[in-house]
Amino acid sequence: MANLSDGRPGQGKYLAAAARKYGALFVLVGMIAVNAAVTPNFLKFGTLRNIIIQSCTIILTGMGMTMVISSGGIDISVGSMMAVGSMAAAKLLPLGLAPAISLSLALCLAMGAFTGFMIAKLRLQPMIMTLTMMMALRGGAQVMNNAMLLYINDAKFAVIGNYKISGALPSQAFVVIAAVLAVYFIMEKMSLGRYIQAVGDNPSSSRLAGINTVRTVIIVYMFSAFFAGITGIIETSRLSAADGNAIGRLAELDAIAAVAVGGTSMLGGRAHVLGTVVGALIMQLITISVNMNNIPFELAQVIKAVVIIIAVFLQREKSR
Repeated sequence: MANLSDGRPGQGKYLAAAARKYGALFVLVGMIAVNAAVTPNFLKFGTLRNIIIQSCTIILTGMGMTMVISSGGIDISVGSMMAVGSMAAAKLLPLGLAPAISLSLALCLAMGAFTGFMIAKLRLQPMIMTLTMMMALRGGAQVMNNAMLLYINDAKFAVIGNYKISGALPSQAFVVIAAVLAVYFIMEKMSLGRYIQAVGDNPSSSRLAGINTVRTVIIVYMFSAFFAGITGIIETSRLSAADGNAIGRLAELDAIAAVAVGGTSMLGGRAHVLGTVVGALIMQLITISVNMNNIPFELAQVIKAVVIIIAVFLQREKSR
């Protein structure tokens, strides 16, 4: 047997395993170090605060996406679900802040339950079903205000996305922290998390083991819709406007990328919740780095694509 310290193949396998497990974290640290050296004002508090604010969308939608992908599915409707949550909350604000948010999230949960039912019970492919929902939800969000921008003048609602604790830390950061802790607890400590990962690893064996796979999948898509709805509401509050055309557009791509880069297998199974957070920060840092160094924005999309390909390739080797 090869000694891990003698430079033989055993050590190579150990290093490869370490790279797969901690690679995203190494990339994040490396990107921070490079930006600290070459990007003007990168370490200024204002820049770091903007990174946190702009990462909230990816992290929140990424939490739901982590659960979905861990179950063996995918949800490309989260961006459109954000638009529905945004526009519904804005239209319902005359009823009061709490009813508007509650009813908006209830609508998102209902749409998530419908998506999960169609996938789990009627056996529609997740990609096709969520693609259909992506189109339907975006259209629904546009219809709510005739595809027009809806400006919001509500001081209480504006607090949700703009309040800064002690005048510095954005309040939505605490929403993100609560969401990450909740999903981590569910996936790592609760039987529901074990069921989700078991369904993603082997649905047939899960059914034989007595797991209610239909209920599990429905719950997963409800979580995804719920987090997307919260994200849409925060974005709407931050902008003081609801836009069924633009809110959440392409958000699903960053969410999927964060999950893939974070180490959750795209084939389903083991979830890496904290890895998704790291992946989300990487995605946002790519955008920030490009913007602050006057590099064409389109290049950020190319870099993100390369990062995703590398991450999926590493996972492919891991599953061989």
